[in-house]
Amino acid sequence: MKWILYGLFASLLFFSFAYPAMSASNQAIHWGFKKGSEGQRAEAGQELDKLLAENGAFYKGSSKEKVLYLTFDNGYENGYTASVLDTLKKEKVPGAFFITGHYLESAPDLVKRMNKEGHIIGNHSWHHPDLTQVSDEKFKEELALVKKETARLTKQKEMKYLRPPRGIFSERTLKLAKEEGYTHVMWSLAFVDWHTNNQKGWKYSYDNIMAQIHPGAVLLLHTVSKDNAEALPKVIKDLKKQGYRFESLDDYRKKQKRASS
Repeated sequence: MKWILYGLFASLLFFSFAYPAMSASNQAIHWGFKKGSEGQRAEAGQELDKLLAENGAFYKGSSKEKVLYLTFDNGYENGYTASVLDTLKKEKVPGAFFITGHYLESAPDLVKRMNKEGHIIGNHSWHHPDLTQVSDEKFKEELALVKKETARLTKQKEMKYLRPPRGIFSERTLKLAKEEGYTHVMWSLAFVDWHTNNQKGWKYSYDNIMAQIHPGAVLLLHTVSKDNAEALPKVIKDLKKQGYRFESLDDYRKKQKRASS
């Protein structure tokens, strides 16, 4: 039941609206954007672009390079993450996995493998709450628990990237995360892929990715999806044929630092 609710909450990811919260600076924003198509980049609009940039957050890279950033959300394990990792290893592609407390407790061996094979482990909070609806203290605790347990299991002592649960954030949570040393990583390519009882075949995943792909895309995929795991090898190979290359979130940050220096 817990993870059925997780899926229902995840369905909010594709709507862009706000509702009153604790204060004006904590007005909750549900991440949304105009999808990319025919190589044109996804667009969230000037207001959101400005808010993210002011707080060091991002959802896409440069339009000048055919570079892609592959990220995954891991709320719970459904038997397909090992296959995803096999593909990334074979194709020499870096990934970023945003994990929850439940994932750390239920799939520690996979977390260790992510780290061992050079992938970034990002923070998706311990309990997967709407972070705009918790206190500053609770916000910091949610992140600290994930960071601490990840460090205990792996050699990754730092945790630099945050993906807010359900795609909900606010000016307050952006600032809090930045103060805690985190970069919010949103996304510019996604689709409904998390309904485990309604998988539609590998081509559904493949077609959705290829239709939205664009230079600088940050892809969000859920590893609970059988479709994603089966489509990923062909997706990566075909995108490489189109001249795209895959880089890590660390590569993106290095480019940003060079550009601002």
